[in-house]
Amino acid sequence: MTPAPGIEPNSTTGPTPGAKHPSADTTPAQLEQALAAAAAAAPAPAFGSSEPSVRAGWIRAVADALDAAKDELVPIAMRESALPEARLTGEVARSTGQLRMFADALEEGALLEVTIDTADAQAKPVPRPDLRRVLVPLGPVLVFAASNFPFAFSVCGGDTASALAAGCPVIVKAHPGHPELSVRTAAVMIDALKQAGAPDGTFGLISGFDVGVTALKDPRITAAGFTGSVPAGKALHEIAVTRPEPIPFYGELGSLNPVFVTQAAIDARGKDIATGYVGSFTLGVGQFCTKPGLLFVPSGHGLQDQLVEAVGGVAQAPMLNDRIKSGFTSGLDRLRKVDGVRVWSTAGDGASLLQTTVPELLARRDEILEECFGPVSIVVEYNDRDELVQAVEAFDGNLTATLHAEDADADLARELLPLLTARAGRVLWNGWPTGVAVSWAQHHGGPFPSTVGSIHTSVGVTAARRFQRPVAYQDTPDAVLPDVLKDSNPAGITRRVNGTVTTAEVTR
Repeated sequence: MTPAPGIEPNSTTGPTPGAKHPSADTTPAQLEQALAAAAAAAPAPAFGSSEPSVRAGWIRAVADALDAAKDELVPIAMRESALPEARLTGEVARSTGQLRMFADALEEGALLEVTIDTADAQAKPVPRPDLRRVLVPLGPVLVFAASNFPFAFSVCGGDTASALAAGCPVIVKAHPGHPELSVRTAAVMIDALKQAGAPDGTFGLISGFDVGVTALKDPRITAAGFTGSVPAGKALHEIAVTRPEPIPFYGELGSLNPVFVTQAAIDARGKDIATGYVGSFTLGVGQFCTKPGLLFVPSGHGLQDQLVEAVGGVAQAPMLNDRIKSGFTSGLDRLRKVDGVRVWSTAGDGASLLQTTVPELLARRDEILEECFGPVSIVVEYNDRDELVQAVEAFDGNLTATLHAEDADADLARELLPLLTARAGRVLWNGWPTGVAVSWAQHHGGPFPSTVGSIHTSVGVTAARRFQRPVAYQDTPDAVLPDVLKDSNPAGITRRVNGTVTTAEVTR
């Protein structure tokens, strides 16, 4: 594995020649070393063509090592992110659980999507050749780490886990918000992969904004994943798609995650809706990508006092870093000055609740529907069903959209759900968008600008699909086929043979 630039001497990795402070940028020589090693690991017979069960073992080794290093890594994360111990400990478990889920999917065969149609001389309208399709890795993947989840969306996060599971060597561009944690996490992962027998170059770490841009332009990088701001994501996406050989760029850029509430829902459980909403938009000091940025309620809802009281009870907590706090402060100040927006509750530089109406939102759509990253949300009042529909239609793409309704709202729900589906990757019923379960069925993406390349998600097993491409082998002798396509199915994986899902041998 490529040494992470700046790793300090320690008992697991040993001294690294030329080690620097973890915040130091990667040198051109170190970047070249990382890129060359990743490129060497990608082709057969190295990491990319490893047997599913072998690769699964390497991934489980990383998960085990991260769990074992939790007591060292969490305190570093606390110092650099101001996040509490319980939250960070849970993040480690989320990250390692995700790694093990991918390992399971590899062994089962789901990540390869093996599909076999045996030759059929009687097929109509023409005879069919023997066709065997499998997903193969793209090659080295560049991951831009996020700030708001120092484990789950950073060095050992979902982009890294899914790319490794796909069979792609990974180079992570560390986030400057937690440089020491990035270096130590990378060291743990590199050592675990080495001890498990993974090829050199399977994983590496680089640091520095310009370094990340240089890596993205390098022809050895075949895809990239990013979580961050809309301007930065759009700029990086432009680089990725205008290279001499364009590459896929999967960016999570921004999301408002609107919540729509009916009068029947308020009548049934108004207090719970008020407290749940405030708890959701202030969770993690409002620094979740799924924070509900707007709550749509009918005029005369009667929730103002309960909402204000709930906001007043939120304990102030530090944001991730001074840069993010400064961005939140300026964004909140901008929103407060928009005509038609009123302040309902604010606690100094802490949680803030604003209010407007649908007509005012529609008149100033671009100003009001600009994401403010932090603990602020806007209550938007609508007068009737038509205004509610107009409000839904005002949105661009989002990660989530939520509807709080009752059985009596079935007709309205049938009208709204297709509109919400067109604008979000995850549609919630009577819930809150914060909290993204890591599971096979999860989708954490959505139409632009919430994500670039919304066909596949950044959370869940199908995240690996972003870093794979299909190859079909036609009339290829069994002896030279990859093991996962051979008649005998030596890996014992699940495959679709002549339309039927099976683990059995193939009869030609």
